[in-house]
Amino acid sequence: MSSLATLYPQHLATLQQRLEAALAAQGFDALAIAAGVEKYAFLDDRPYVFQPNPHFVHWLPLPQAIGSWLLLRPGRRPQLLYLQAEDYWHAPPATPSGYWTEAVEVEVLRTPEQLAARLKALVPARCAQIAEADAQCEGAGTPNPEALLALLHFERGMKTPYELQLMRAASQRAVLGHLAAQAAFEAGGAEADIHAAYLAGSDQAERELPYGNIVALGEHGAVLHWQHQDKQAPACPTSLLIDAGASAHGYAADITRTWLHPRAGTGAAEFAALLAGMEALELALVDQVRAGSDYPDIHLDAHRRIAALLLDAGLIHGLSAEAAVAQGLSSTFFPHGVGHLLGAQVHDVAGLQVDRSGTRRERPSGHPYLRLTRRLEPGMVVTIEPGLYFIPLLLRERRASALAAHVDWDRVEALRPFGGIRIEDDVACRAEGPPENLTREAFALLGA
Repeated sequence: MSSLATLYPQHLATLQQRLEAALAAQGFDALAIAAGVEKYAFLDDRPYVFQPNPHFVHWLPLPQAIGSWLLLRPGRRPQLLYLQAEDYWHAPPATPSGYWTEAVEVEVLRTPEQLAARLKALVPARCAQIAEADAQCEGAGTPNPEALLALLHFERGMKTPYELQLMRAASQRAVLGHLAAQAAFEAGGAEADIHAAYLAGSDQAERELPYGNIVALGEHGAVLHWQHQDKQAPACPTSLLIDAGASAHGYAADITRTWLHPRAGTGAAEFAALLAGMEALELALVDQVRAGSDYPDIHLDAHRRIAALLLDAGLIHGLSAEAAVAQGLSSTFFPHGVGHLLGAQVHDVAGLQVDRSGTRRERPSGHPYLRLTRRLEPGMVVTIEPGLYFIPLLLRERRASALAAHVDWDRVEALRPFGGIRIEDDVACRAEGPPENLTREAFALLGA
């Protein structure tokens, strides 16, 4: 496997080529990118967890370079204006070092005012800048031109070998956390215990997570983005749904696993069969991540397969899998999209953008939460995350509908204590042949 030191210059060359074509097409001579600024709680001086500008992280492995800027010009090395403020309240940012610094011009500045003045002195007249509203620098270029962003966002979908290497590292880190979480769950831990085990296993602080962990025991698994972490373990454990990731230099892993507790009681055998069925169909969907595949087709196939599984399990009856999808019955049990683009953002940009000009392709009718409608290309990394849930709100709505007669409500009720199932892998599309399953390969590397 090539080292980051070898891959990074190649990565920069690819980004520089894309950038120069985009600048020429839009009539700009340079691009300035803000890393971002800290945001503070209302009426307080306590900052929220910093979220870097993904465009900045795309070029530089510096997800915590608060207040810094990157200046990009044709035919020039990237120039980093690095804010290293002297401050006795906080430790100053470390001086840039590592495999990437030889490829970048680094200039250290001590105050935001000095940095802004230096940036404005460097930018040409026809410059664009990419920055949030509160991070923009007046006089340093046109903020966030839509046509330029569309070009850059579309290209970001295709990952370079360097980016793929970082995402492999993030996957391995996340898998260590998932294995620790599984052990804590099987030992009888509460959601808070399982979350703490995940952080320790993945060697991450809470602020380093790419998104807030979803740690859902039992019925909580039916809340798709369960946001709490109960400190009390259930008296009768059933299942764990954990959706938790990790970062490597700003690039994310996004992995979900569902586990059945060894001491689960009534309904355990039926839930175990559903879990095995979901595992098999998830792997079948992963195999469809190939160059030229239409991602909405994968999503619709997920619905057909889940409907077939529900029929085989006797949870629904009296209609075909195709009819269950067409009439919306499968969406009662699987209401979200089958996945999304992944990269410097967990839900990476341009999922609905099908060309460089920004043309959108809307979601299939009846599937409002699908995040990706593009045709897959080599280098794209997507998640594949089918789910099957027993969501009280959706079940009540379905029970009051004309399709209620096609549901075995006694069986559904027996499975409600298990919440739901979601299995999610991060998958890279290759130019030829089967995809690279970053998640499964990380589990295999760790012998799991």
